[in-house]
Amino acid sequence: MNAFKTALLLTSLSLLLLFGGAAIAGERGLTIALAFAVAMNGIAYFFSDKIALRMNGAQPVTREQAPRLYEITDRLCGRAGIPLPKLYVIPQAQPNAFATGRSPQKAAVACTAGLLETMEDDELEGVIAHELAHIRNRDTLIMSVAATIAGAITYLAWMGQWALILGGGRRNGHGNALGALLMIILAPIAALLVQMAISRQREYAADAAAARFVGHPYGLAKALEKLGHYSKRVPMTNVKPAQAHMYIVQPFSGGVASLFSTHPPVEERIRRLQALSV
Repeated sequence: MNAFKTALLLTSLSLLLLFGGAAIAGERGLTIALAFAVAMNGIAYFFSDKIALRMNGAQPVTREQAPRLYEITDRLCGRAGIPLPKLYVIPQAQPNAFATGRSPQKAAVACTAGLLETMEDDELEGVIAHELAHIRNRDTLIMSVAATIAGAITYLAWMGQWALILGGGRRNGHGNALGALLMIILAPIAALLVQMAISRQREYAADAAAARFVGHPYGLAKALEKLGHYSKRVPMTNVKPAQAHMYIVQPFSGGVASLFSTHPPVEERIRRLQALSV
């Protein structure tokens, strides 16, 4: 059911992009939107992992440098039935982690230095299991595509705004000025809401899968409680808002960041974990 909902939401995002292009510039806008979506998704498919790791300052670590991380990840990969991903450490004090890569064979897991320092073994095991669940479920690819399409819609709305300004709001054979105005205002908001819905569905699914890999939900539940606590008190520096959806918990807290969070509330995630019978 979660897979069906995700596919439906991704389809909605794609249609929103195409309808937005058509509303702003008619058939020409539809063609531009389609070409833009194909190009950006190609970039996301082949390069999203490298872009994410570089943008977040992730550094590769060897087995000798992080033996505890490798031992836990090795054991969980055997249970999940996936290859060992490349492992990275991000020099950030806030405990957090994310996974990236278009497939289990091309995956990477990045943990902050703060995560390795603050988590007990069962908590770290729960966090790594959650990230491996994203890899196994191919959520890393799904969320890259969703973020890319949402970004394309926002950029299209920006271009449409300038087209209306320069065109003086005229209606012609290339589109409807009123429809274009509505798309410019509403499309980015709708895209963000759909992206949030996809992300939240995948977070709940990854939590449940992580509990199955480990054999119980308690380590991840404890980790989420601790992560939620630290995210409010330890700032995450040099992280772009567009990258926030990748992390296991929202790296920013308060204000608009909380209102438009791509993550479910930590308390609800913990409640669902505690209700599981693995």
